[in-house]
Amino acid sequence: MLRRTITALGLAAIGIPALILGGPFFFTLIAILIAGAALEYVQMFKAVGYSANEIVTVGGVFLLLALRAFLPDLALPALAGLIMAAMAVHLIDFERGRDQAALDFGVTIGGLAYLGWIGAYLLELRNMPQGGWYFMVVMPAVWMADVGAYAIGAAYGRHKMTPRLSPKKSWEGYWAGVFTGALGGAFFVFALKTYGSLSGDITIWQGALLGLLLGVLTPLGDLGESMFKRQAHMKDSSEVFPGHGGFFDRIDSWLWAAAIGYFFIQWFVL
Repeated sequence: MLRRTITALGLAAIGIPALILGGPFFFTLIAILIAGAALEYVQMFKAVGYSANEIVTVGGVFLLLALRAFLPDLALPALAGLIMAAMAVHLIDFERGRDQAALDFGVTIGGLAYLGWIGAYLLELRNMPQGGWYFMVVMPAVWMADVGAYAIGAAYGRHKMTPRLSPKKSWEGYWAGVFTGALGGAFFVFALKTYGSLSGDITIWQGALLGLLLGVLTPLGDLGESMFKRQAHMKDSSEVFPGHGGFFDRIDSWLWAAAIGYFFIQWFVL
């Protein structure tokens, strides 16, 4: 627990200034986290015999992040080009004797789409009007949901939710996370509108609904990464962060949270 706390404080000391400053500072932080997760993704599948192309996957993820952040009109053409580049690379691999090249192609495309395209919503959320404040509603609500799920699940969890994917998760913990997520969304909207500079039309009830959606859906991001790790027979994606695992372990639920938060705010608030 001490190692986890020290690591969390260290990450906060880097992350909060980057969030406040935005622009290239925030982009650099997110790009490091997601490109690191992409490298771990490639390594996880290599552990069980699949060979995603590392250059196309990791380099492509970084390219998609950069374009979504700074040249958004080029992002879709780049995604199309990366898919075709992946096909070309794996065709060559097959011709050279790699019988699983077609499956490798699928793994490469999965990394580009999931980490590159979905991951870019972390940047899009921050870059929208008042995005720094909305980021401070969305992410803390997810963290509150995680804490509530862990605390109640550890103390009162009796009914296993996903025995194969994550045996320690329980339905009691899950519903506690949904409740604390909704509570967190309402609280952070109230606090940032009252004591911060969050303005606009978002209400406490909308904050609660956003937190509820995050509590319901973001565990799927955590379970998705667990599926990758279970298939690779790994406990953590790496050991980059003492007590916390790897890059992918840190951002698994953030990916879902950013996309859900971005579209919720675009459709129901702005």
